[in-house]
Amino acid sequence: MLEPLRQGLPPLDPAAVSNAASCALPARFEAVREARQFTKRTLGQWDVGDRFDDVCLVVSELVTNALRHGLSSDDVPHVPDRQHPPVRLHLMRWTERLVCAVRDPSRESPLPRESDDFSAESGRGLFLVDSFADSWGWHPLSGSLGGKVVWALFRLHTPAE
Repeated sequence: MLEPLRQGLPPLDPAAVSNAASCALPARFEAVREARQFTKRTLGQWDVGDRFDDVCLVVSELVTNALRHGLSSDDVPHVPDRQHPPVRLHLMRWTERLVCAVRDPSRESPLPRESDDFSAESGRGLFLVDSFADSWGWHPLSGSLGGKVVWALFRLHTPAE
């Protein structure tokens, strides 16, 4: 499951993943709520402690951006394609790190808007991701998947900290 994402992740040993979960998201904005619910259930099982709210916020922003900017009208089918969903959320947990990765069919760079208007309703997503995640990035995907993956990394506190 992680093989297509390896090229878009920060340098972490994929073999050392202690937990991983993934869900396909339909090409509709209700998918943001579905992604948030999936994330809450998964993180509740993984006991990520104080990063719970940060991760849920970042997942919402990454999925919103994938739906808003990563899909063209050709990617929004009249009948959902369950075998090749246009957007997919991956959560991967290492002992001290958690990565949220969202895949979409676009190869365009996810760049923050060059606007100083932080009161605007849209355009703040990547600023929020940058503020709440410890790091984030993106990478185009090659092969049959195509598109890109945008990831956010969170450092998790161990019980000794």
